Amino acid sequence: MSPLHRIPFHFHAEGHALSAEFRHPLWSVIPAQASASLPTIGGHASAHVEHFHHQDFVHFERAHTHISGKRRRDESFVTHASVTVHNLNILNRITADLIVSRLTSIHKPDDPEGHITADDTRFVGLKIDGKDVNVVLRHDLLVKCRTHDDLRKAIASDEKSGKIVALPKNRQVAICSLVEKLETKLPGADPKKHLIEIKGFGKIFLAEIFAEPGTISLTMLRLELGSPHVADMTGAETRINGQPPPGP
Repeated sequence: MSPLHRIPFHFHAEGHALSAEFRHPLWSVIPAQASASLPTIGGHASAHVEHFHHQDFVHFERAHTHISGKRRRDESFVTHASVTVHNLNILNRITADLIVSRLTSIHKPDDPEGHITADDTRFVGLKIDGKDVNVVLRHDLLVKCRTHDDLRKAIASDEKSGKIVALPKNRQVAICSLVEKLETKLPGADPKKHLIEIKGFGKIFLAEIFAEPGTISLTMLRLELGSPHVADMTGAETRINGQPPPGP
């Protein structure tokens, strides 16, 4: 018998609360905070950070990442990746009471891909330049899409409705967002898009999904800052998949 039969499932999940590279007004890097990854055999992994400050650029009260993977009695495999960030403040321009990024994969023995969902993912008390931004998420998007092909078909019409998507024909990847709409009085915000562009500050991407067959990355906050601070930043990011081993 092949030794591969001793490996019933190859788990993969990871998450982190915040990471960044600032290039102006000075070069500085924020290593991934509260970063954790799951062993391939499953089990648990976690990380916790409290009272984080990076100069006067970024701070949060606390952040926690928890990753787990196990086999259930029905021989399916369940993987969780969860990140929470409390009381985030970025340059006194972006604040949030709570950001939660949460992915769950259920992989049944006969399925080529696990079914990945994002239940309980949310923003609480998000403000940009002092304006409330209520982010309405479409959790049912991933509930209804069991495979990568299902997701590509579901978001093919997003561009017509004003949402931002990327579906390259020569690659098995897709970029979209869980954002259904934005409710805000922030000038320049398009309620249909997950991108908010602020002149003299930069671009803010919300609840962005990068999907490949059997794999989804969910980045709740991604920044491309251009003035006066130049930086790239991610916040509350999870990634999840998992595969059974190849046959003998």
